[in-house]
Amino acid sequence: MLSTLLLTLFIAMLLPFLAKAPLAFAMQKAGGYDNKNPREQQAALKGFGQRANAAHYNSFEALIIYGCAVLSAVALNAVDSTTVILGWVFIASRILYYICYWFDYATPRSTVWLVGMIAAFGMAGRALLY
Repeated sequence: MLSTLLLTLFIAMLLPFLAKAPLAFAMQKAGGYDNKNPREQQAALKGFGQRANAAHYNSFEALIIYGCAVLSAVALNAVDSTTVILGWVFIASRILYYICYWFDYATPRSTVWLVGMIAAFGMAGRALLY
């Protein structure tokens, strides 16, 4: 079970790079990828590009929460089947979150974000009580 939980962490670490691909596409479409000033170009994006940028940055925010949750479960020897299920719920919610953000589904996006955060904080909370 530990290796499966660590696999979810590895996937979570890859997700910001998955989220970067549509952002890079939007930047390329907006006059070419500005590698000298990418953040300036990203800040000027509108519509899809702006949403892709927000999804990309949110990836890092969520990764910090999830990484801490996984490390709490591992450090406190609280890895069980429920912890692993919460890990997969987090991963699935993050993928759905990107899709909702890219396609401008605001309410479902907020809902799947909440599901992911509940999974991560639930994992950390269970570890504390284990």
